[in-house]
Amino acid sequence: MRRRREDALGCCGLCTCPGTAGDEIMHQDITPLCAADIQDQLKKRFAYLSGGRGQDGSPVITFPDYPAFSEVPDKEFQNVMTYLTSIPSLQDAGIGFILVIDRRQDKWTSVKASVLRIAASFPANLQLVLVLRPTGFFQRTLSDLAFKFNRDDFKMKVPVIMLSSVPELHGYIDKSQLTEDLGGTLDYCHTRWLCHRTAIESFALMVKQTAQMLQSFGTELAETELPNDVQSTSSVLCAHTEKKDKAKEDMRLALDEGQSILDSIREPLAKSPEQSLNQDQLDNQTTVQRLLAQLNETEAAFDEFWAKHQQKLEQCLQLRHFEQDFREVKAALDVSAQKIATFTDVGNSLAHVEHLLKDLASFEEKSSAAVERARALSLDGEQLIDNKHYAVDSIRPKCHELQHLCDQLAAEVAQRKGLLHKSLELHGLLEASMKWCDEGIYLLASQPVDKCQSQDGAEAALQEIEKFLETGAENKIQELNKIYQDYEPILTQDLMEHVQKVFQKQESMEEMFHRRQASLKKLAAKQTRPVQPVAPRPEALTKSPCPSPGVRRGSENNSSEGNALRRGPYRRAKSEMSESRQGRSSSTGDEEESLAILRRHVMNELLDTERVYVEELLCVLEGYAAEMDNPLMTHLISAGLQNKKDVLFGNMEEIYHFHNRIFLRELENYIDCPELVGRCFLERMEEFQIYEKYCQNKPRSESLWRQCSDCPFFQECQKKLDHKLSLDSYLLKPVQRITKYQLLLKEMLKYSKSCEGAEDLQEALSSILGILKAVNDSMHLIAITGYDGNLSDLGKLLMQGSFSVWTDHKKGHAKVKDLARFKPMQRHLFLHEKAVLFCKKREENGEGYEKAPSYSYKQSLNMTAVGITENVKGDVKKFEIWYNAREEVYIIQAPTPEIKAAWVNEIRKVLTSQLQACREASQHRALEQSQSLPLPASSNTSPTKGNARNVKKLEERKTDPLSLEGYVSSTALPKPPEKGKASPTSPDKKAKRHEVKSDPTPFGLRGWSKTSHPLEAPEDNDGWSSAEEPINSSDAEEEGGVGPRKLAPGKYTVVADDEKGSPSALAVRSGDVVEVVEEGEEGLWYVRNLTSSKEGWVPATSLSTLLGKSSSAQCLSSSESSAGSAPLSNSSSCSESCGAPLSDLQG
Repeated sequence: MRRRREDALGCCGLCTCPGTAGDEIMHQDITPLCAADIQDQLKKRFAYLSGGRGQDGSPVITFPDYPAFSEVPDKEFQNVMTYLTSIPSLQDAGIGFILVIDRRQDKWTSVKASVLRIAASFPANLQLVLVLRPTGFFQRTLSDLAFKFNRDDFKMKVPVIMLSSVPELHGYIDKSQLTEDLGGTLDYCHTRWLCHRTAIESFALMVKQTAQMLQSFGTELAETELPNDVQSTSSVLCAHTEKKDKAKEDMRLALDEGQSILDSIREPLAKSPEQSLNQDQLDNQTTVQRLLAQLNETEAAFDEFWAKHQQKLEQCLQLRHFEQDFREVKAALDVSAQKIATFTDVGNSLAHVEHLLKDLASFEEKSSAAVERARALSLDGEQLIDNKHYAVDSIRPKCHELQHLCDQLAAEVAQRKGLLHKSLELHGLLEASMKWCDEGIYLLASQPVDKCQSQDGAEAALQEIEKFLETGAENKIQELNKIYQDYEPILTQDLMEHVQKVFQKQESMEEMFHRRQASLKKLAAKQTRPVQPVAPRPEALTKSPCPSPGVRRGSENNSSEGNALRRGPYRRAKSEMSESRQGRSSSTGDEEESLAILRRHVMNELLDTERVYVEELLCVLEGYAAEMDNPLMTHLISAGLQNKKDVLFGNMEEIYHFHNRIFLRELENYIDCPELVGRCFLERMEEFQIYEKYCQNKPRSESLWRQCSDCPFFQECQKKLDHKLSLDSYLLKPVQRITKYQLLLKEMLKYSKSCEGAEDLQEALSSILGILKAVNDSMHLIAITGYDGNLSDLGKLLMQGSFSVWTDHKKGHAKVKDLARFKPMQRHLFLHEKAVLFCKKREENGEGYEKAPSYSYKQSLNMTAVGITENVKGDVKKFEIWYNAREEVYIIQAPTPEIKAAWVNEIRKVLTSQLQACREASQHRALEQSQSLPLPASSNTSPTKGNARNVKKLEERKTDPLSLEGYVSSTALPKPPEKGKASPTSPDKKAKRHEVKSDPTPFGLRGWSKTSHPLEAPEDNDGWSSAEEPINSSDAEEEGGVGPRKLAPGKYTVVADDEKGSPSALAVRSGDVVEVVEEGEEGLWYVRNLTSSKEGWVPATSLSTLLGKSSSAQCLSSSESSAGSAPLSNSSSCSESCGAPLSDLQG
């Protein structure tokens, strides 16, 4: 029992002190009582341990006067006794307890019962029992007698002494060891004692739990596996640190609690230094001090363990960071190594090598960050090793690998740089040699042959050549083998061939110079003439450096007089003349070489400007566009510029990628054959359409730039790029570039007219100009406002331009029509494949692209119902566009006759294509109808005669879409003319014939009307005309030409009755409307009577008589109406109104 109390108050589980009672108590199974468990029982104070001691140190337990002592339950009495006897140390308890039973106010019966109860249930050794018997006379006498007669009842292991007074008690126990109620001086407060006991036991339990918690936490830390990534390691370190901090906080609270209890125990000493603590208080103080010491030892041990664990976790975190950084840096170095491995090109020109060096420098600059980071990481690894990191074996190889990768990359860059500098040096030599050759050829080409024929001119030219040749020492290639030896590391097959070509060119040029030198030296040599009489002509011949063949022949035919004397000078003149001819031949070769040089110059300019253009685009995209997504620059971007990158830059990135990845590289393939560069443009012409999108966005970009040009973002970017010009200048580069191409192509074409690629150059130039036109047209097209439909539904935009427009509509008011003729409207016309739009041009306001005009939509005409009159009398710049059979007529005045001609031709193409589509649709019906026609049966009327030839001719016309000769039948119903209608040849109509000249359109067909009208109606004439028939020509009518009547297929009105017709011939009467279909054999014509619905063969002579001077229905229109009769109806009118008749005529 003593040991259990020591365990409750003493050593806990983590106690490391050897030989302490706690080690033994830890193995006890009986749980000791605690003051907190029997607090209510102890508060009754029927017994207490005051802390006093007997003379031999025996603990004194006092039983004060407690009237209800007999009522205390045995269990409570037993608990209190057990608890009180467990408090003193084992040494003191071993001496035995002294019991002081105070029954001075009690009865003898109670005394007896108390003594017997105590003696029977006291759990510890007893040394002495002192009983203060009742003080009353009767009770004291009774107790004396009873004690004498009942002594045997009080037989105990220790003596029981009955004391009559307190002084007697002092004889056994010193007053200092007794409480005040027993006449002593011992300071005892039962409540304070109970608080101390409760606090000490609670503190002991706290120390024990803290020790157990630390032991469990230490086990957890020791068993924790180190994570393999930064995040997990950081999480573990944070979690363990939090737990450690909580454990430290618990220990701090326990220490504070123990210190508070210790201060409370020492409180009497603090109040009065003269006082001293009793033995029990001293034991309590010792217990608390021992617990505090154990707690401090536990904390120190834990701190030491935590320091090691924390260091390991921190080193693990450092290792994980190092490994993660190592992976990232190694990946970056690997990427750099892969990129440097792609730098295998040594360049094919000086500019190309410079570009490659610039790329290499850019790569080196970008990769330097990865290299610096790798070297810094290697130093960090070495620092970890110096700090005795536990994973040295893992860190050191990685540091060595980083060093190796950095050194390897640096060596690769240095090697590539060295090769490129070698290549730069070689290309510099080649460029210098080529330039020297070009300058030499220029020099030879610039020396006029005529001036070189004189001695002074030859000497001057010779000096000029010799002076130039002296410059070759520093410009030309001296030894080819030395070049091969010096530049062997960079000499690819292509580069070697290039070196050979340059060297060959250099040798060829030097050979040309040597030939020229030899010629000039002969011309410059002073010639001595013998003093002899010679005829003037041979003398003149000798003096002439370039005698003509006529002179030479004249000299040869002279008399033989003096022939021997002239033979020497004549031969010299002949030799000089031969050399002169060679000079002229070499002059032609020099001219071709000069053109080649000029082509090369144009090609160099094209390549150089292309590279600059690509660099400028990249600069804008990286320096401006990419920076708009940089979070560090966001604060500089104004609100109006947010999310507007696509508006500001358009599709510039698409343009850059096309030129950088495709077009520039393909252009470089034509360095040696610049005359073929047109093919490069033609192959990539579709890709150039991207410029149309860029130019269409340019107005929006310009507007946004003007709004935000003062934004600090642009100023900061311009400052970083060190640009002298602002961004708007660079945004204009694509527009300037696409216009630059056509200038360069023109230059190249000028010097390549006799070359193989001239055709491709011309086509490329036309295509580029077409793109420029399309871009320009699209810029105007997007400025149209007020059009409800989709402009893309109108087909391709063919032309656009501004015109003066007069209107003359049949349905308008007379005054309005007259007024319209004198007051033209200014309209901007847009010609599409399916419609022509009339718009009003608005004023140009603003700056830059906002100066571009806008167009208000007014009206549109469907091209399927449009016709044109090419020439309007009185003005070569005017033409007519009319609509729905001249219900609406628009007189258009172009700025120049050339513009008018271009518009008329383009409209004619549209109408012709529509006609062609309609013709092909009706061709099948024509074939079926023509096969069903009856043929003459005899020489006059037999359909079998000449059948084969007719059928063959018919088939040829069917199969050839271009065989239609312009004869189109009307769609009027086959009925006789109505009475009261004006004749097609009325004077009113004829009066208008000479106002407008007819326009000959392809295939001779003007068009056809959508609506069917009676033949006699004047309106029908608008839709029918044929400029290919002389009788229908306005010019023929104006000239009044008269000639024999020539029959032609068409519709006619019969002017005489058929009196001589054979029975088998077709019967017609005056006034009938007939259709002349086809000419057969022996002057027969197949005719269809539209009035009687009969048909048959009619002799040509009879037919001429019957028709007289009647005009064909297709020839009834005036020159004005003919010229304007080219309306092409919509597809329904083509198939309905031109169905059967047109099919017949096409046969």
